[in-house]
Amino acid sequence: MKVLLMHRDKDFELYELPSTNRYARRQEPDRDTLLRAIRWNAPALTQDLELNTLLRAMAGGDEFLFTVAQQAILTGLRNDVNTILYRQAILRDCLKNPLVVTSLYNLMTAVMEETRRQWWGLSSDHPGSMLYGSVDLMETFLNVLRKIRSIAEQNAGSFESEGFTSLFAMLRKELHEEYLATIKNHLKELKFRKGALLSAELGDINEGANYVLRKAHANELSWLDRLLGKGPASYSFRLDPRDETGGRILSDMRSRGISRVARALAQSSDHVLSFFKVLRIELAFYVGCLNLHSQLGSKGLPTAFPAPMPMGEPGHNFSGLYDVCLALTMDHGVVGNTVTAERKNLIVITGANQGGKSTFLRSIGLAQIMMQSGMFVGADIFQAGICPALFTHYKREEDATMKSGKFDEELARMSDIADHLLPYSMLLFNESFAATNEREGSEIATQIVRALLEKGMTVFYVTHLYEFAHGLFDERNDSAIFLRAERRADGTRSFRLAEGEPLQTSYGEDLYQKVFGTEDDKVGGVSTVS
Repeated sequence: MKVLLMHRDKDFELYELPSTNRYARRQEPDRDTLLRAIRWNAPALTQDLELNTLLRAMAGGDEFLFTVAQQAILTGLRNDVNTILYRQAILRDCLKNPLVVTSLYNLMTAVMEETRRQWWGLSSDHPGSMLYGSVDLMETFLNVLRKIRSIAEQNAGSFESEGFTSLFAMLRKELHEEYLATIKNHLKELKFRKGALLSAELGDINEGANYVLRKAHANELSWLDRLLGKGPASYSFRLDPRDETGGRILSDMRSRGISRVARALAQSSDHVLSFFKVLRIELAFYVGCLNLHSQLGSKGLPTAFPAPMPMGEPGHNFSGLYDVCLALTMDHGVVGNTVTAERKNLIVITGANQGGKSTFLRSIGLAQIMMQSGMFVGADIFQAGICPALFTHYKREEDATMKSGKFDEELARMSDIADHLLPYSMLLFNESFAATNEREGSEIATQIVRALLEKGMTVFYVTHLYEFAHGLFDERNDSAIFLRAERRADGTRSFRLAEGEPLQTSYGEDLYQKVFGTEDDKVGGVSTVS
C-alpha cells in the first residue's frame, strides 16, 4: 500500500541533513546532484532565512514534526510545478478538515510508540520468539487498520484532493471487513494453543528434514466418537517432565517447522509498519502546516496559496508579502510589500538604513522555499517561477580565528556557491562585498551579477554600494527592477519598498540622531545635526 500524500508516484523519504535529530533515517550519501546541493546549502539557508523560527512554529514542540518539516522545506526545491499544486490541493483539504488529519497523525504516533515496546520479539533470531512477537504486533496493527478504514469511510466525502481521495479509496478497498476477519483468524491459528502440526521426512542418517507446518484439523472428534472409534487417528507419546534432552529436541523440531511462517509473518509486520511510518511522515508535514497556519491566523495575518510558474520563467508578482519568521516573533503586525516584477531576474534593493530591506529579502527567500515545498506563503497574492536551488550570500561577522579577512571570506563563500550553482538558481545577496572600499566592492559585485544573469540566474541584491547600484540602473536593463526602502519626510521609516532610482545616501544620519541626538535637536520627531 502506498500513501502518496507528498508525491503522486513515490513515498517521501527522510534523508540525513545537517542538524537533523535522532529520528532522521540514516542513508548512504545520495548521488543526486540536487540533493548534494541541498545538503551543502542547508546550514546557510537555515541561518540567513531564520528557518528554525519557522520550523519551531510548525513543530509545536514535537521533535518529529520539526525533522519532517525541515526536510520537506529544504528538499522542496526539487519539486516541479505539478508536485507543488498536488500538495497545495492536499493542504487545502487539511485546512478544511484539521481534526481528521490530526487524529490520523496521532493514531500513527500512538502505534509507533506501541511498536517500540513490542519490537523486542521481532529482533530475535529464534523462530518462536519471532513468531509470537509478530503475532502480537499484527494484532495491534489489525486494530489500527480497522480505525484507519473507519476514518476513511466516515470522512471520504469531505476530501476533494487527488491525494486524499486515492488514499481513502485504497483503504476502503484493501481493508474490507472480510479481509481483516481472515487476518484475525490466521493470527488466532498461529498462536498454536493446541500445538503445532508438522510434517517431516527422513534425511541422511535418518535425521529429520524438510519440516513443514501443516494446517490443523478443522474438526476434532467428540468424546463419543473417540470412545467408539476403532483406533487412534495418529500415534502420540509424552515426555517425562525431567527429560530435558527430549524437550530440546522437540523444541528444535518445532522451531524448524515454524521458521518459514515466522519469517513470513515478520515480513508482513514490517510491511504494515512501513505503511504506518510513511503515513505518519507524510501527515507530519501537513500537521506542521496546520500548526503554522493556526499561529499566523491567531495574529490576524493573511496567507495565500502561491501560483508557481515553470522553471526558466523569471519574475515575481506579489501583494502584501511579509516576513513570516519576523511575524511569528512580533506581538504587533508586520508590514507587507507589493511588487510587480514580471519577467525580471534582477531586483536591486537600496534605500534608508533600517528601512526593511533585509526583512524584505528574507520574506522573498521564505516565500520561495515555502511555495516550492507545497505550502501557503505569507502574502495576499504571490506568483513566482520555481528554481532548482536557492542560495544566500549574507554578510558575516569577522572571523574570530583571524585566519582570513572579512572580504576574503566573502569571496571564498561566493566561490563555493559558484561550484554548486544549477541552471535557473536564485541568489539572495545582503550587503555582499561591502567589506572593501566602494570602488573595488562595486566592481566585483557588478562582474558577479552580470555573470549570473548571463547564465539565467535570478538575483535579489540588497546593497549600499552606490556605484554598483547606480551603474546597473544606468544600463536600463529591461530584465532589472530597482526598489528603494521608503523614508518619510520626517525621517521615519514606513518599512515599505517602492520602485526608485538608487540614492547616494542611506540616511545613516537619521540613526545617529536617534541614538545620540538631544531633545533640543529634534525636528518633526527626528533628531538633526547642524
